[in-house]
Amino acid sequence: MSTFNSIEEAREFFKGDKFATNLGVYLEKLDDDSCECSLELNDGHKNAVGGVMGGVMFTLADFAFAVLSNNLHSPTVAQQVSVNYLSAPKGNKLIARAVCKKNGRSSSIINVDIVDDTGRDIVQFIGTGFKL
Repeated sequence: MSTFNSIEEAREFFKGDKFATNLGVYLEKLDDDSCECSLELNDGHKNAVGGVMGGVMFTLADFAFAVLSNNLHSPTVAQQVSVNYLSAPKGNKLIARAVCKKNGRSSSIINVDIVDDTGRDIVQFIGTGFKL
């Protein structure tokens, strides 16, 4: 059973995540065991050498993790995460796809893969959610 009755309800709830929403992260899709979020890249997302700042990509992955884990059970908080930066983005948009790998009694495991709009693999994120 999902926490949110609709994607609109989830979007309204996650407007409270000011950091991610002010960054430009947008919830595109949500179902019982997956979600998709996106971010249109701009100059404000760049680091000193002109690439996309790692924290921007982490925030997108963490937001997708938060949406899906809290759709499974609310409230859920991150207990542990692992992130691998695979490639620098070449496109203008990042897409994060979160998938539930395990939904247990007290925790969940969620994989988030980020690609850019050219199809390039950018980030691999694995999060453990602790159900409060």
